[in-house]
Amino acid sequence: MARAYLGLGSNLGDRAGHLAFGIRKLARHGLLLARSPLLETEPVDCPRGGMFLNACVCLESASAPRELLAAALRIERARGRRRRRRNEPRVLDIDLLLIDDLVLSGPDLRLPHPRMHVRAFVLEPLAAIAPLAVHPVLHRSVQDLRRRLRV
Repeated sequence: MARAYLGLGSNLGDRAGHLAFGIRKLARHGLLLARSPLLETEPVDCPRGGMFLNACVCLESASAPRELLAAALRIERARGRRRRRRNEPRVLDIDLLLIDDLVLSGPDLRLPHPRMHVRAFVLEPLAAIAPLAVHPVLHRSVQDLRRRLRV
């Protein structure tokens, strides 16, 4: 069993409802250990969208990383997400952030998430549930990465 941290976001329609749907569906792929509070954030690299709601969850799962990614993409599609252009407004976005101390670099999946350490909308909710989790490449805790963004 691996401990996976996932980030969720929505900036269209019933944002809280979309996140709740995503979290419920993710919980079918393991044991939901923690869920952050919802955080409203300004859009980053998403010029036409409204404010985002973001959250992070911790899931203990026996799924392989690519299986978990495939599940996340299915959940997004089930909620109505269509990927037409990069950084477009979205009903639901689910990103794999960390899976234990795994480091992967492939065309379809990179772990840890390549931009998580520079995004407050990821680090704020992640720090609420896993402040001491360590980025396996940067060797810094989530709380330390969050603190560095504020400087």
